[in-house]
Amino acid sequence: MLIAILTDIHANREALTACLAHAAERGAQRYAFLGDLVGYGADPAWVVDTVREHVQQGAIAVSGNHDVAVLQEPGKHMNPQARAVVEWTRAQLDESQLAFLAGLPLTAEASGCLFVHASAAEPRQWEYITGTNEAVKSMHATRCRVTFCGHVHEPALYNLSMTGKISSFVPTGDSSIPLVTLRRWLVIPGSVGQPRDGNPAACYALYDDNSHELIYFRVPYDYETAAAKIRAAGLPQSLSNRLLQGV
Repeated sequence: MLIAILTDIHANREALTACLAHAAERGAQRYAFLGDLVGYGADPAWVVDTVREHVQQGAIAVSGNHDVAVLQEPGKHMNPQARAVVEWTRAQLDESQLAFLAGLPLTAEASGCLFVHASAAEPRQWEYITGTNEAVKSMHATRCRVTFCGHVHEPALYNLSMTGKISSFVPTGDSSIPLVTLRRWLVIPGSVGQPRDGNPAACYALYDDNSHELIYFRVPYDYETAAAKIRAAGLPQSLSNRLLQGV
């Protein structure tokens, strides 16, 4: 089955629309959403409704730290701009949309894979996987051979050999990577709605759980419209600039 892996949408309707269309054109049969559906962007209600529709059709979805923050007080490590958007987002969602976010699990397993927003070691602590130490800790926390996670906003791929040797690299878009079965893998597709690697194009990945092939994609989208919506909503100007610059 060909699974589209999408994470960190951050209420970006234009980016999600582009990625879903791209995945459908390439024959995606199932979708997995790895959290942070909301936050930063101007279309939280539309994004939540769209993901909910996919879940009703069999998609996987897990919770992210911004999703949780909308339901309760933001964590102490959340920056002031993100906090301001959390408050604004909460007012944009109705009871059913908030209930959907509240019902999302922290992790999910399917097709021999683990799906989680941050580290599998302590999902509720929202640890960033920014290097091999964090990656190993996360991989050791699950029995699954392949882990998909987000939270970092930049594409990355880690693998662990049977002898415990860890390696990593930054994948390029549209390249097919065989996730060989003698290794364990941790896949970070990058952010759909707010990439931070200097490239404003949206990120997502496709995984074939039969052939174990993984492809990272960069999808151009109308980020100028998404940025203009942020400004029109009265949200911080810097969040609009991030979309334009991909940082």
